[in-house]
Amino acid sequence: MLLPIVLITSFAVSSVFGCPDHTGSQRGQLSPLHTKRQAANPNRGQGNNNGNNSSEPEEEEEKVIDWSYDASYDWGAIKPAYATCQTGTQQSPIGLSLANGSSPVYQPTFANYDRNVTGEWTNWNYGPQFTLDVPDDDYTSLPAMQFNNMTVYLSGWHTHAPSEHTVDGDRTRAEMHLVHVDANGDPAAVLGILLDPGTTPFAFLAQLPPYIPFTYGPSPRPVIDPATGEPAKAEVVEGVQMNMALALEGVDNVNNFWTYKGSLTTPPCSEGLRWFVAQTIAYTSVEQMQALLGVSTFSARVLQEVWQHDVNSA
Repeated sequence: MLLPIVLITSFAVSSVFGCPDHTGSQRGQLSPLHTKRQAANPNRGQGNNNGNNSSEPEEEEEKVIDWSYDASYDWGAIKPAYATCQTGTQQSPIGLSLANGSSPVYQPTFANYDRNVTGEWTNWNYGPQFTLDVPDDDYTSLPAMQFNNMTVYLSGWHTHAPSEHTVDGDRTRAEMHLVHVDANGDPAAVLGILLDPGTTPFAFLAQLPPYIPFTYGPSPRPVIDPATGEPAKAEVVEGVQMNMALALEGVDNVNNFWTYKGSLTTPPCSEGLRWFVAQTIAYTSVEQMQALLGVSTFSARVLQEVWQHDVNSA
């Protein structure tokens, strides 16, 4: 059951969703790997570097987005901090193939996915996004995924349209990324679920609250709130509950999958993440896919060449 508690619009466009001071089609969205703790500690979200993070709280700093999907082939040239987008050896996404077979290693298992979780529901300006509440900043209390003697915790999910990964050269209409972090809240693994329209509804999508539209239009121009004449503010619904086990059930609990060493698919493209992509496609109804695409904009990074990714290898 969905329990939206309150609709807030306190994130001003000029701050958290600040429009970048550039031309082109950049949007002032947060990276989809953004978590609530990252808002307090902007050093997070740089991949699983196992570095020491200060325990002292830090003030939230303004996020300026200076990249766009229109030029994802050249993110590394924007600034030195994005150099890994060009020079990295394990960049995501990649093209996958049925010829790879199902991975014989890193079989994931899941714990506590079969209970409702509560969090924030919004749109990262490219599609729906859900961020789990983290009681007492204890990430180990969240639903867990285990593989190769490692445990990571679900921090949230978001969608891309079309899919970022391809299978034998083909893309699905959308892809959902279930982002998992380590006990410190640093991104560690991502489970990709490919979405395509079919004939019956996808139970996971059926439980969702009404979609929140993206707040930025084409180019850098924001949507104008007719009531105020000012740029529209990003909407966030707090207290939303959902059952994440329904996502796993839609892909046969990830019994068949690809896995590889990869990276964030947005700048700074940090590496050190373990990627899983379910081989079973989660099919939606036509109406569900239309609704999803209606609140999405193009968000597929150009495919990266397979290099040191060790696809389906230990």
